[in-house]
Amino acid sequence: MAVETKKQDMGALVGRALWYTDHQRGELRPVVVPEPQTDEALVLTLWSGISRGTERLVYEGRVPSSEYERMKAPFQEGDFPYPVKYGYCAVGIIEQGPKEWLGIPVFALHPHQTHFTVPVDRLVPIPEGLPLRRAALAANMETALNALWDSGAGPGDKIVVVGAGLVGLLVAYLATRLPGAEVIVVDVEPKRAALVTTIGAEFRTAGALAGDADIVFHASATAEGLATAIDAAGLEGTIVELSWYGDKPVMAPLGGSFHSRRLRLISSQVGHVAPQRRPRWTYERRLRKALDLLQDDLIDRFITGEVAFETLPERLTDIFGPSPAALATVVRY
Repeated sequence: MAVETKKQDMGALVGRALWYTDHQRGELRPVVVPEPQTDEALVLTLWSGISRGTERLVYEGRVPSSEYERMKAPFQEGDFPYPVKYGYCAVGIIEQGPKEWLGIPVFALHPHQTHFTVPVDRLVPIPEGLPLRRAALAANMETALNALWDSGAGPGDKIVVVGAGLVGLLVAYLATRLPGAEVIVVDVEPKRAALVTTIGAEFRTAGALAGDADIVFHASATAEGLATAIDAAGLEGTIVELSWYGDKPVMAPLGGSFHSRRLRLISSQVGHVAPQRRPRWTYERRLRKALDLLQDDLIDRFITGEVAFETLPERLTDIFGPSPAALATVVRY
């Protein structure tokens, strides 16, 4: 069924948007989409991506009150915990706006919505040849790129990624492109092994690590995964924590040999450009590079689910469920 929009008498469109309305509940609500003004554009959404990490915490009402302001997404409406219109991976075509922008496919950090009007400086053109469906992963690739910068990883390093979810796999994908790097991906789900091998990394289980990695990325969002990441690091190695646990306390094994090995545990979060790049890299430059890095057809294999926008509320339970095969889900409009 096609996405329906209506034209109001005053010239504005009435579209629909996904709102998280209560604990593990979502619904499609009407939204007035204003006519674009100077330096604004009206975008017809074609695809959007769902974050199984951050967006699941919103769906479950697990955003801590201390993070209500910092967690706000661009163009979010409503307030945490509920009701809130949340999301940040939209791809569409410009239908109205400056003449030079008309018909251009763009990416925007915008919630799941059929149409939206935003300033053109908040839109990034999709590179020629990049499938628009795959472009919905741009925010995830941006997270992975920023994490690699935060880590200081370089050619020849032994790099371990704990957690073969979407972000973990994108980090591993980028790391395998470093000349001479040895990349190992650790996950409890053996069904991820084939995909890990395809991107050029080695798949292992938690019990098969030597504890000599230069850089370790943790992306499993579990205490057990964090313990595995710490154990995997070599002397004076760096552990980059990519997981965000929301309001859940996490046990971190900082006893034992953590201090004697002089390990460094740091966080990486995409809300700020990595410090080493910040003097030269803007948010737009980083996002453009993330889109460029999606050009490989192999990345289509990271998309394991596709749902129609009209069915999104009733599909949320499955999307955020613990399926061992699930990686990225995209929404078709």
